[in-house]
Amino acid sequence: MSVVGVDLGTLNSVIAVARNRGVDVIANEVSNRATPSLVGFGPKSRYIGETAKNQEISNLKNTVSSFVRLAGRNLQDPDVQVEQKFVSAPLVDMGGQVGAEVTYLGKKEQFTATQITAMFLTKMRATASAELKLPVNDVVLSCPVWYTDSQRRAILDAAEIAGLKCLRLINDNTAVALGWGITKLDLPAPEEKPRRIVFVNIGHSNYTATVVEFKKGELAVKSSAWDRHYGGRYIDQALVEHFAKEFKEKYKIDVMENGKARLRLAAGVEKLKKVLSANNQAPINVESIMNDVDVRGMLKRDELEELIKPLIDRATAPIEQALAEAGLTTADIDAVEMVGGCTRVPALKTKIQDYFGKPLSFTLNQDEAVARGCAFSCAILSPVFRVRDFVVHDMVNYPVEFTWEKSEDIPDEDTNLTVFNKGNVMPSTKILTFYRKHPFDLEARYAKPEQLPGKMNPWIGRFSVKGVKEDPKGDFMICKLKARLNLHGVLNVESGYYVEETEVEEPIPESPSAEKKEGDVRSKFPTDVDNGRQSPTEPAAKRRKPSADPVLARRPCALEPNELTNDAQAMDVDKDAPKEPPKMRKVKKQQRKGDLPLSAGTASLDEVSKQTAAERENSMIMEDKLVADTENEKNNLESFIYELKDKILDVYAEFASDDEKARLNAKLETIEEWLYDEGDDASKAQ
Repeated sequence: MSVVGVDLGTLNSVIAVARNRGVDVIANEVSNRATPSLVGFGPKSRYIGETAKNQEISNLKNTVSSFVRLAGRNLQDPDVQVEQKFVSAPLVDMGGQVGAEVTYLGKKEQFTATQITAMFLTKMRATASAELKLPVNDVVLSCPVWYTDSQRRAILDAAEIAGLKCLRLINDNTAVALGWGITKLDLPAPEEKPRRIVFVNIGHSNYTATVVEFKKGELAVKSSAWDRHYGGRYIDQALVEHFAKEFKEKYKIDVMENGKARLRLAAGVEKLKKVLSANNQAPINVESIMNDVDVRGMLKRDELEELIKPLIDRATAPIEQALAEAGLTTADIDAVEMVGGCTRVPALKTKIQDYFGKPLSFTLNQDEAVARGCAFSCAILSPVFRVRDFVVHDMVNYPVEFTWEKSEDIPDEDTNLTVFNKGNVMPSTKILTFYRKHPFDLEARYAKPEQLPGKMNPWIGRFSVKGVKEDPKGDFMICKLKARLNLHGVLNVESGYYVEETEVEEPIPESPSAEKKEGDVRSKFPTDVDNGRQSPTEPAAKRRKPSADPVLARRPCALEPNELTNDAQAMDVDKDAPKEPPKMRKVKKQQRKGDLPLSAGTASLDEVSKQTAAERENSMIMEDKLVADTENEKNNLESFIYELKDKILDVYAEFASDDEKARLNAKLETIEEWLYDEGDDASKAQ
């Protein structure tokens, strides 16, 4: 059984596995430790990861990026319009979900962002499986802290379509904190002051700052703040616009109007940006950017910092907000850990360091910290790994409320309740109590929609409670619902039950002496329940719980006559006296529970849709495999032709006549011509 963590990034994704008493990052098929987060579609098969990157410029309109940021959204979302600037494939509406329109196998196709994410996850699964030589099923995936319920459900659906069981969908900075804390042996004891760390994660497309408190064996997230539109791609965008303007004046070409030229320039400025992180100036050279024109330029670090000044000015805003929400100041912080590729930019590091007034810490691998934390989380949740005990207390980032229709029988009833407040520990469970005579519905939604990313729908789900009716006396049924915000940050009403209050009877003692005798018997033979109270004569740890069976619950607390031992029979009892029916009295109410059927409607895909998508994905995997196997066989045939030609002239030269050599060479030439002509479209069987 494998233990795998995947950092799903906007630009690149990283796979880490727990093995050999540690965590390793897996290299892909071209030995890179990070795989491009791209999915491309071609005339014969799909291109995923490295192959998609190689085909990106030539296959511009059929290559999809940023699918992790598109999942769980709709086309009208303002953030989706922002993403369209960075996605070369056209985005379309697919039944309320955002999707991409591409040409696949020679015809127009549309795929939702969830499906495209699932395609990429199948590639991640295959890469991990090839390295481990084991099937990969269980995985922990990362997601941005600011993800909403619908976005989280979309990633979970994608994992299921890809044949993966997601043990936890963990916030990226929580994963970083886990990877940092679980290896520390000098954390404060539970009764001591916690160690407070700020994790600053600036990646390709977003920026998150998280305040975390550590004690021995646990971490607690105190606050998180973010900027969803901040990162390396915005620096690249500023550079592209700068050089596009320069080249328009210098070479009389407009790079911004040509998609392929813009992509070539973006690749050039990304290299330039990396060079400027360590040097004061750097050149940019792009050959044949468009119209067979080669372009050249030069940029100084000071000029770069001036171009990205609006970004630099915003560099401390998420940190300030996170500290304010945690009720802390910079003096309360013990260390500032920097992760994410964009934290290599000198101007950003200087700005953040000046804000804290202390050196920044770079003890974690900036590109792999999230994936390593995911692998640790998977190891903790996996039954096959023994990991040092470490508890993760994440937090709720958006308040969640339930709303319902007012009951006709309770005119002054409230119709909404905030159940999970911002800052509550996650995972968390709450019990909701309703008094109803009929089946009812309730909806879950975010209490403060203005805090959500973009203009996302605050609706989370609708839950219908069935089987509700009046009790035998015509009173309300007491309905209790179990609402849980789980490890993934996803809200569900997991179960419902009703509580029915009943009255039971027990015999009335005939006289004080009888009461005393009964008490003597009870003291020798303590029962489970005594008028609703547990027997004080037995230690609490050894007492049995009262039976939940309704029949047993109505049984009087006194022991039955056949339960008495010889000690009880030795008492002075007249066996020949006529037995009279004992007088009864009503005692304290007892409770009886029964399940209530529930039905839920959420942003998750229904089982039929997931099954259909999984079947489609499997068929595409088989198509990709067939194409790959066919190409492999063609390569083998081509190698055989060249090898045999060489042997005819060398090894077999003295064993064959000139006529035999000529006939064999002619046959090889015929096969070679077929391979490069008709064989280009041949199947594996041919």
